[in-house]
Amino acid sequence: MSPRLQGIEEFVAAVEAGSFARAAERLHVTRSAVAKSIGRLEARLGTRLFLRTTRSQSLTEEGHGYYERCRRVLAELDAAEAMADAARSTAAGLVRLSMPAMLGRLKVGPLLLALARRHPGLSLELSFNDRRVDLVEDGLDLAIRSGELADSAELVARPVGVQWMALCAAPAYLAERGRPGSVAELGASPSHEAVFYARDGQVSPWRFHDADGRLVEVVLPSRLRCDSAEVLLEAAIGGMGLARLPAWLAADALAAGTLVRVFEEPRPFGFALNVIRSRSRYLPHKTRVVVDWLAEHLPPLLAAR
Repeated sequence: MSPRLQGIEEFVAAVEAGSFARAAERLHVTRSAVAKSIGRLEARLGTRLFLRTTRSQSLTEEGHGYYERCRRVLAELDAAEAMADAARSTAAGLVRLSMPAMLGRLKVGPLLLALARRHPGLSLELSFNDRRVDLVEDGLDLAIRSGELADSAELVARPVGVQWMALCAAPAYLAERGRPGSVAELGASPSHEAVFYARDGQVSPWRFHDADGRLVEVVLPSRLRCDSAEVLLEAAIGGMGLARLPAWLAADALAAGTLVRVFEEPRPFGFALNVIRSRSRYLPHKTRVVVDWLAEHLPPLLAAR
């Protein structure tokens, strides 16, 4: 690397990540390596780029101007690499991807293993968890997210399927508690309880379309709330309550008869799945291959309603 470019990537990463520590995670180096690179850059320029305290860092006036120019320089380098990248016939390099835990283990993971076998030069770093991730702070290329997306000028989303939801229960549970015949009966029933998905202590209400196509939400009494779809599935099979589960997840239990659908919904409800990436001037070939593969092969695996 030319001496004039040394430290620029670390500097831009530190600005965008908000700290040297997060920049180090993004670049997969140590915090001290980032600090030393930026220190050498400041010495070479003869100016301070950051105002640093023990608790915070902020850009100097010179740092602001230098960041804007460096960002454009890196974007041009990215574009140049994209031209070379476009000539590749196979994917090569590392792609880091985060996805919901259960969906990832049962559906996405096997798909990506098949993709890796087709592209021996492709490396994958996969994270299976249900928490909200920040692509920049966590050093990720892609993330799969379920449900509505917040408006963001910094992110690009591509649909890769829909998680259709099913209201399920164990036959023994319904024999004991009774079987509501509609969304309206469910919401008005005093005899039922639920097992709910909850993240960070926040319960996600069940969503349905009623007979008129309107979106309605239902919350029932509950003794179990957790952020594991796998645990909710087992709890429903064990008769602990009604469960609102992705149809693909409940499919085996429904086929075996250990769960049944509580009622037929007039119009299915589902959560859109999207692959998210940071907005950039170009999409690397390795990343495009992963996104295209998921967009082609994941939707059929989620088609059960």
